[in-house]
Amino acid sequence: MLSPELLADLRQLAEEQERAGWSEPGRGCEAAWALMARAGVLGWVIPERFGGSDLPAPEVMAGYEQLAAANLCATFVLTQFNAAAARIAECDNEDLKARSLPGMAAGRTTATVGISHLTTSRRHTGRPMVRAEPAFGTGWTGHRLTGTLPWCTNAGFADLILVGAERPDGRQLLAVINGTDDPAVQDHACPELLALSASRTAEVTLDGVDVPDTDLVAGPVEEVMRQGAGGTGSVGTSALAVGHAAGSLRGLVAEAEKRPELGETLEPLQRERAKLSADIQTIAAASSPEELPEGLNAQTVRARANSLCLRSAQAYLTASKGAGFVAGHPAGRFVREAMFFQVWSCPAPVAAAALREFACGL
Repeated sequence: MLSPELLADLRQLAEEQERAGWSEPGRGCEAAWALMARAGVLGWVIPERFGGSDLPAPEVMAGYEQLAAANLCATFVLTQFNAAAARIAECDNEDLKARSLPGMAAGRTTATVGISHLTTSRRHTGRPMVRAEPAFGTGWTGHRLTGTLPWCTNAGFADLILVGAERPDGRQLLAVINGTDDPAVQDHACPELLALSASRTAEVTLDGVDVPDTDLVAGPVEEVMRQGAGGTGSVGTSALAVGHAAGSLRGLVAEAEKRPELGETLEPLQRERAKLSADIQTIAAASSPEELPEGLNAQTVRARANSLCLRSAQAYLTASKGAGFVAGHPAGRFVREAMFFQVWSCPAPVAAAALREFACGL
């Protein structure tokens, strides 16, 4: 699906991101993004009439696995871009589609999402993170958004942000805002993360952002995130975890070539990865849960994928011995990146499964 040359270049860029100073302000995933744009990756979920390729969900998942094995940071940024693109592509706002999707497919327009507060992030606070008050101005009606997007990838650099907000009556909406030219959109300094700092994931404050109805993507409705665009997304994170595990196992293969006894560890992990990849394909291809075998669902696959990702990275580090513990060695990066899946869009049942696994030896 993706050329070996592209994947090799992305692996090289992932290694360069480990070098001193890469996470300084102004350094990000631009080089990897340009490579993916030239390869047509940015059009995967965009309809053909807007310049995209509109790939079937199983092909997108397979592509995510390949990319995550090579460069998790750039692939993570891509998933946020695709989340925005998919929501816009599925909405009924034809004018918004025509204004945004062609540029996104061609790589001229970058986009991201600020919606985690509607799903898993900070829902426990009991109050909306972003409020949407009905508003109007000369020649427009819509909403004024005020609040905080707690996690926004490519903050300060994405041209468009798909944001979620809640009205006083409890109904929610999704809308597209300008991410770079509106003074009411204030991005905070990107924190240094355990991994993926080049994704520029940070908090963004909305200080009275006016959104006309012409920029609405969905709503106002109850639980807007349950409206469409949920099928492939439900296993997209798992596809990245399984792909990342494949990247760790690639390193373990290299170690096993020098030490054949490592095959006892490598082979079971490879079989587990292949089974998970097949299960992701099955879920992505299904049009309803009723089509899936008993016990197979996105939640159980996510828990299994997270576990495999962690264990594969740890196996790679262990096999690398002391050299893997030296800063800059790929094994160290894979271990740190694997931790990301414990906190990224991780629902309570998946987190609970991980905690049970961690405690199994007690």
